Amino acid sequence: MYYSIFSACLKRSLVCLSLLLLLLPALGSSATRVKASISSITPSSGAAGITSVIRGRGFGSTRGSVLFGRATGRVTRWSSTLVRVVVPAGKGRVGVTLTTHARVRATSRFTYAVAARTATVVGANDLGMHCVDKDFSVFSILPPYNVLTAQVLVKNSQGVPVVLGANDVELRYSAVADAAGSINSYSIGKTNFWDYALPLFGATLAPGQGLKGLYMPAEAPTTAQHSFGWNGTLGLFDAQGIPLYPLDDAHSVNRYPLLRVTALSKVSGATLGHLDVVAPVSEETTCARCHTTGGRAATGLGISWASDADKDKEARLNVLKLHDYRSSTSLFVSQPVLCAQCHYSPALDLAGSGPSPTQQTHSSMSRVMHSFHADKMIDQVGVALNDSAVARDATPPTADRQACYTCHPGTSTKCLRGAMSTILDCQNCHGNMAAVGGDNVLLSNGSIDGNNDGGGRRPWKDLPRCQSCHSGDAVSHLNPSDPSQHAADNLRFLYAYTPGDASASPLKAVNMRFAEETGKLYRHSKGHGGIACEHCHGSTHAIWGSAALGTNDDVAPLALQGHPGALGECSTCHTASSLALTVSGPHGMHNVNDARWIDGGHARFYKQSPALCKACHGLTLHGSVLSRAFSNRTFRAEDIGTVTVLQGDQVGCYTCHNGPNGGG
Repeated sequence: MYYSIFSACLKRSLVCLSLLLLLLPALGSSATRVKASISSITPSSGAAGITSVIRGRGFGSTRGSVLFGRATGRVTRWSSTLVRVVVPAGKGRVGVTLTTHARVRATSRFTYAVAARTATVVGANDLGMHCVDKDFSVFSILPPYNVLTAQVLVKNSQGVPVVLGANDVELRYSAVADAAGSINSYSIGKTNFWDYALPLFGATLAPGQGLKGLYMPAEAPTTAQHSFGWNGTLGLFDAQGIPLYPLDDAHSVNRYPLLRVTALSKVSGATLGHLDVVAPVSEETTCARCHTTGGRAATGLGISWASDADKDKEARLNVLKLHDYRSSTSLFVSQPVLCAQCHYSPALDLAGSGPSPTQQTHSSMSRVMHSFHADKMIDQVGVALNDSAVARDATPPTADRQACYTCHPGTSTKCLRGAMSTILDCQNCHGNMAAVGGDNVLLSNGSIDGNNDGGGRRPWKDLPRCQSCHSGDAVSHLNPSDPSQHAADNLRFLYAYTPGDASASPLKAVNMRFAEETGKLYRHSKGHGGIACEHCHGSTHAIWGSAALGTNDDVAPLALQGHPGALGECSTCHTASSLALTVSGPHGMHNVNDARWIDGGHARFYKQSPALCKACHGLTLHGSVLSRAFSNRTFRAEDIGTVTVLQGDQVGCYTCHNGPNGGG
């Protein structure tokens, strides 16, 4: 009897256990499976070959698949909340279907650009002039080290530009001839840098190799050694340390050579676009004006001054002799000497590690050069060289009379040669040499990041700002305590600091219309659409609209928009007429050269907010320097018919109407 009862219970338990085992997968599935969903696709529109990031939940840890319409994207990363995928070829607006490894699907929408597309490449040299020593056998201040930066844009099917990243494209630089036929493709044989790279910089370099491993295009052993890298800090592509020397391939001096920046698809390898940019470099960093034997700084003192047919080398030898005499060093017998070995220079701190213990016991390179020489800017006949800012309505002194060009490039190559160089000199922005050397502490807001107010100027960091002179617009801008600080247009300043301020502390604007990013220099800042400021306006010291002829500075803007000057044509990046009418362009600009704006769009915006228009067109709406035409324009106005505006004309309501109310 007991056996029968046990047997019945056992049979019943087996049935229950079987039912439980059948139910467990379903129970487990409903308990652990998360419904997949897409929360965002970034960018949500684009073109074949770009990388989109899909975020959401429930994707699982095992890789699934992603379809754009019917085309499969190439997945490069997969997690439960994030998927990176390379967009396949296609166009139009399609559904994106993400299918997990467990066959769970999530859908969203995506806007394509056409697969066969071209890209817009924008770029610039980072400084406007890179200096290099003419000779490395005695001492070195700066090695051959040029830097280019670039960005790549494609338009989606709505004509909206999308900025591509390191997963989408790769960039290379190559040599290209300029309009005069000058081309610079190699450096070996043009400089003795590689003979002294090891003792000077501690670098074992192959001939032609730069300090960061890059080469000139014709000498690069591999493609990677004439390619751009991705700068994650700045969020753009750069090529750091191109060993460029200012002799072209015919060994003729050309301090403004061109390099071609080419963008290639990382998926197909196809060329998407290119841009020719100037890569300025000069060997005119010299001590020869004062330190050649018999000069003001190389005579007497009981020193046996050098004699050499190469006067630049002779001056360098004399500098070491004088340094030994004044500082009890033994540099002359230690050639070649790297000045930055003792005197810290951020330009040569390639690792960004800061001053070494030895450098901490000495003043910086900037301070010992600028502060020490500040009271020695006198020519051979005892007449002082100019070391002050250019006043309103005055003319900048010639290069041979400027203190800065005694050492910096130079009487042939002007470091400052951009759009502002016809009315300003170096001191209008930087202050005099004593200010650059940090003889006086910075005033409030004088340091770039606010961390050095009250301290001595930090070289390569506490520098003038765009906003110091471009302090706002016609409605709101800084009002100087000294009226002479204003330029003739009464909007911009002639000085980046208050006249009389011995520290030349850069002013900080309140209206940030033309300001750099907070805490960043102009050359490190971005603006409209995430584009680098230099890629729209040109390099520091060589702002586009350059007054210098034959410099190749304006080759890039001419190629991008058809005329020199800062990029101002919306069609450079956007498909024509694809933009809605707006005042959200760069620095608050409206649509440029757009018939819809001319035919009535601007009137609606004026009625909504007159101040928006007055900010650039002036308080009286007769135009201002902020409403100058980028190029010659011809269009029809309802009141007076055909209107022609020339490049540089200040456009206002009275250009086409009798005031803001038309004929009224």
